[in-house]
Order: sequence, then C-alpha cells, then structure tokens
Amino acid sequence: MDDHAFTLWGVARSTEVSFEDLSSHIHPADRDRVRAAFTATRAITGPYEIDFRIMVGRDVRWISARGQGDDADIVGRVMFGVFLDVTGRKQAEEGSELLAGEMSHRVKNLLTIATALTAITSRSAISAPEMAKDLTHRLAALGRAHDLVRPLPGRIEHGALLGDLLTVLLAPYDDMGAFSGRIRVSVPRMAVGEGAATTLAMVLHELATNSLKYGALSCEEGTLDVSCDSPGETVEVVWTEQGGPEVVAPEVIGGFGSKLLQRGMDDLGGEADVAWLNSGVVVTLRMSTERLGA
Repeated sequence: MDDHAFTLWGVARSTEVSFEDLSSHIHPADRDRVRAAFTATRAITGPYEIDFRIMVGRDVRWISARGQGDDADIVGRVMFGVFLDVTGRKQAEEGSELLAGEMSHRVKNLLTIATALTAITSRSAISAPEMAKDLTHRLAALGRAHDLVRPLPGRIEHGALLGDLLTVLLAPYDDMGAFSGRIRVSVPRMAVGEGAATTLAMVLHELATNSLKYGALSCEEGTLDVSCDSPGETVEVVWTEQGGPEVVAPEVIGGFGSKLLQRGMDDLGGEADVAWLNSGVVVTLRMSTERLGA
C-alpha cells in the first residue's frame, strides 16, 4: 500500500495491512462478494479484476481491484495488484442506466396514454372526422404536457402558476375539456419557480398516467379532484380519485414510477403519502414552499 492507497481507503498508514483491515471499509452489500472473490484468487491463474464499493466516512467510493492470481506469483506472502478509484465511471454508468430506464418508462407510458385517449375520445365523438379532430387536440395537449416534463433545449423558463401547470397537464384526460367535466381543480393563485415547475410537472404527469392506466381516469364514471390550501412553510397538494376500479394496494412498491415520484418529492424538499382507499387512491404531496418557488 502506497500513500495514495491509504488515502483512498481511508485507513491509517501502517507497515502491514490485512484483508480484514480493508474489508471493514467495504460496503456491506458488497462485502461477501469481495471476500469470495478474494478467496477465489487462490485458484486463479492469470489476471483478475473486481469492482466494489467502499465507505470512507459518509462517502461511497467505487474501487476496481486488479491483480495477478495463483500463489506461484506471490512473493513473501504479499499479493501484488492495484486499486483504481473508478467512482466517476460508475456514477456515469448509473446515470446512463437511470436515463435509459426513464426513457423506456416514458415511451411505454406515452403509448398507453395514446391508446387510452383514443378510447376516451371515441365515447363522445359522433363521427369519424369529429373523433379525429378531438383526438388530435388531445394528443397536442399531451405534447404540451410532455414538454413540461422534459424541457426543450434552449427554451427560456420563467416558472408558472400552479393552476396553469395543472391545466396543461390534465387537459388531455378530461372528456369534456379542461376542468369542465370529471377533473376538478381547486388551488390558490400560487407561483411555481422555473426549477420546481419541471419537477412538479413530472410528478403530476406520473400520477395522471397511473390514473389513466389503473385508476379513476380509466373509466367513464371516475373523477379526479386536485386541491391545495394556501401555503405556509409547506405546500400540500391533495390528489383524490373516486369512482374508478376497485383499489388494491400493490404488494411491492418500488417500481420505476414510485422511484420517479420519490426522487421528485426529494428535490422539492417534501414527501408523498399514498392512501389506498376503497373509493380510490388519495395522494398527498407535501413540499417546501421555499423550494417550490425556486
């Protein structure tokens, strides 16, 4: 171990370093895997490589350990190899995987939404030309909502009013036009900052998509109420669905949509509470007023 290795691992400098000294810094989720790999090097002839995480204080670092196996190459019971700090590469890989997952999730949602909007439009249209016209308007509104979720390059943002944000996002899903039918919105006049607008739009878009696929907006009788009290230190937006299919709480919560919702609320300094009531899902979004205006 040279000086850089001691610093990398966050261990005190010493003339001898054992595997146990180092393993105490290995991330608990990786420790057994690394221990098994270390043992396996005794039976390996040739080079080996393993990537794993270590904990240095509160920091998590990625290490790539590379060396030569087979006892025949070990001199004086000292294993030769290198530790490389690959944290930057791993973070980039995780970012790419997250982006790919989010893109796949959104594409699937858009296809599902387009199919559902076609069914919604067919219920009220009396002719093929009228249906084509209404469906085109709904898809155009969906495009505007999608732009809020994924800002276009070079577009200058100045924030938005909460009511306007909801109007754009929910207009495609109402059978009778924005807020005149089964979608009812009651919110105070409140500004949402440019940074928070995209995050909140992403969260609301996810809730609307889930409602259209599984909840109140998936059937004719379903209704959606979105309300918000005057803000104090926190803002509380309540999303209430009624009249939809029977609600069954998922056995496992942790899909991409749930992670996206949680990530968005973390960015807004708040949390989301989901109540799986027989009458419909009720989602309460609590956000920091300061962050919402940022």
